[in-house]
Amino acid sequence: MKNYLFNYSLFFAVSISALGACKAQTNLDRTWSVYKADENSANYSPLNQITTANVERLQHAWTLTLDDKPEGAKPSSSQCNPIILDGIMYASSANQWAYAVDASTGKQLWSFDPLDGKQGVEVNRGLTYWENGNDKRILMTANNFLIALDANTGKPISSFGNNGRVDLKIGLRDEGKDFWVSSTSPGIIYKNLIIMGCRVPDIYGAQPGYIRAYDTRSGELVWTFHTVPQPGEPGYETWPPDAYKVVGGVNNWAGMSIDSKRGMVFLGLGSPSYDFYGKDRKGSNLYGNCVVALNAATGSLVWHFQTVHHDLWDYDLPAPPTLVTINKDGKMIDAVAQTTKQGFVFVFNRETGESLFPIEERKVPASHLPGEEAWPTQPIPLKPKPFARQWMTEDDLTNFSPADHDALVKQFRSMRYEGLYTPPDLKGTLQLPGTRGGGEWGGAAYDPATNMFYIKSNDAPDLITLVTGSKEAVNRPVDAASQLETAERHAGPDQFANSTGYITWTDPSGNPAITPPWGTLNALNLATGEYTWQIPLGNDSLRQQDGAPETGLEGRAGPIVTAGGVIFISGTEDRILRALDKTSGKLLWQTTLPGFANATPCTYQANGKQYVAISVGGTPENPSGFIMAFALSQP
Repeated sequence: MKNYLFNYSLFFAVSISALGACKAQTNLDRTWSVYKADENSANYSPLNQITTANVERLQHAWTLTLDDKPEGAKPSSSQCNPIILDGIMYASSANQWAYAVDASTGKQLWSFDPLDGKQGVEVNRGLTYWENGNDKRILMTANNFLIALDANTGKPISSFGNNGRVDLKIGLRDEGKDFWVSSTSPGIIYKNLIIMGCRVPDIYGAQPGYIRAYDTRSGELVWTFHTVPQPGEPGYETWPPDAYKVVGGVNNWAGMSIDSKRGMVFLGLGSPSYDFYGKDRKGSNLYGNCVVALNAATGSLVWHFQTVHHDLWDYDLPAPPTLVTINKDGKMIDAVAQTTKQGFVFVFNRETGESLFPIEERKVPASHLPGEEAWPTQPIPLKPKPFARQWMTEDDLTNFSPADHDALVKQFRSMRYEGLYTPPDLKGTLQLPGTRGGGEWGGAAYDPATNMFYIKSNDAPDLITLVTGSKEAVNRPVDAASQLETAERHAGPDQFANSTGYITWTDPSGNPAITPPWGTLNALNLATGEYTWQIPLGNDSLRQQDGAPETGLEGRAGPIVTAGGVIFISGTEDRILRALDKTSGKLLWQTTLPGFANATPCTYQANGKQYVAISVGGTPENPSGFIMAFALSQP
C-alpha cells in the first residue's frame, strides 16, 4: 500500500464533512432505509458498533428460512438488499414475495404473494418504503406490476392504481400489444413520487425503457422521460428518423440515486437493442449508455454524458450512479461517480455534468459487418485508470493442460481482437471485459470520511459469435415462452445475433480461459483518482496453483463500508461472507453461508444493537433460500 504525507487541512475538512453527514442521519434505526443504504446509492453505514477491533466476534444472530417455493423446485438465487426501518426489515425473495421481519429476532411479521401461487421467474433486488404521517407503504414490483402494500399489514392498498396495482405496460410505446416488461431493481422516492426504471428483453422488437414517475398515493403516472427521443426532443437527431418507433432497450434496470435538496434524480441507462448489431439504429444513439440527470419533479433533462456511442457490446451502465462529496484540490465538490462494465469510473460535477478528470475521445476499430456503422471514437477517462483488465495476449491464456491450452490458442488466433471496442465480426470476436465483466449491478461503496470508493470487479472475457436467421435472432431469451415467439416474429434474415453472449470464455474442460485473478476488490481515492490497493476476492481452491495468490472469483454483488472501518462483501461462488479492513483490504472475519449469496449485504441498528444481514440463495433442501443476520457476541 502506498504511503502518503499526512495533510492536516485535508483531514480537518473531510472530518467536518463526515461529521455533518452523520449529524444529518439522526435516526440510527433508519440508516439502511433505502436500497443500497440511502438515496445516494452509497452502500455506506454511519454505524460504528462493529469495528476492525471487534469484528472477529461476529456470530450468527438469526435466520429466516423462506418458504415460498414448492419442495423439489430449482434453488433460487436471491439478489435482495433488505431495507430496515424502526426495527422492521422489509425484503423480497427470489420468488418475488415481499416480507416484513422483526430485525432483532428474524421473526416473520407478514408475507405477501404477488403472483397468486405462481412461481416467479424474474430477478428482484428489493423494496421501496414511503410514508406520510401514519400512511406507511411498501412499493414493490412483480412481473409487469408496481404494487403498493400497507407496511403494517402487508395487504394491498386498494386506492393505489387498480386495486393496489399499476400495470407497467401502460404508457410504453406499444401499449395494448403483447410484450414483456418488468422491474428488477426497486424504484426510488422523491417526495410523493416513486421513480421507476424497467427491464426489457435484449431482443429485436423490445420496448424502449422509458423512465416514469408515479404518485405514491394514487398510482397515477405523473411524468415520462423518453429514453429513445421522439421528434422534437433533444437527442432525436442521433437516431434514424423512425427509430423511436421500432428500437428498444435504453432502459434503467440497475436502480437510481436522488439528490433531494437539488430535486434531481440520477440514473445509468443500458444499450439500445439489439445489443450487438445496429444497422437499424445508425448514429450515436442517445440516451443509450448515458449517465442522465433529470429534474425529479418533472422528468425534464438536466444533463447527460454518453459513456459508449452506438453500443455494440452490451456495455449497459450496470449500477446506480453513486452520489459523493469529495475534497478535490482543497474544494468540496458534490459529484456523481459511475462504474461501468468496461472497468472505467466516470466522475461528474453533480450540477453541471462536467467531468472532474480528463476524458479523451479516442479512435476505435471500424466494423466489417454489412450495413453496420460503428462509431469511430469512444470516450476514455484518463483518470482513474481502469479497475478491470482491458487487454490480453496469448500469454494471458490459461494452461490447465496442454490440450486445453492449445485449444485456447487456436481459438484466440481465429478471432478478431483489437482490444477494447473491437466490433462484433463474422469470424468471431473476443470481448474483454465481457458482458459480465468489470463492474456489475452491486455497484460500489463510498466512504465519505476518506473519499474512498470500493469496487468489486470481474476479469471475465466473452466471445461474440454472430449468427443469422429468425430463430437465432435472440441472444438472451426471457423466461416466458411468449417472448421467444415475439422475438422470432421480429427477427429477419438480414439481422445478426450473438449466440454466445453472457457466458464467460472457458477452455474445453470448463476452466477459465484467462489467467487469474478472476475477481478483485479495488480501493479508489476519488479525490486523487488513484488506487490505494487491489486484492483478489474469493478463491477457487481447486484451480489455485501451488504457492500462488488466491484466484479471485467472479461476482455480481457489491461491497458495503461502515464508519467502524469494515467492508462486508459476499457474492462469490465460494459462498463466503467476508469482513475486510477498509484501509488495507486485510481479511478480518469470514463465514461460509448455506447457499450462494448473490446479494449485497446490509447493516442496521435494532434495539441498540448493530447487525449485518444478507439474502442467501436456495439449496436443494430449501429452494426458497434464507435471510441471515449476524451480530457481536459478548466480549
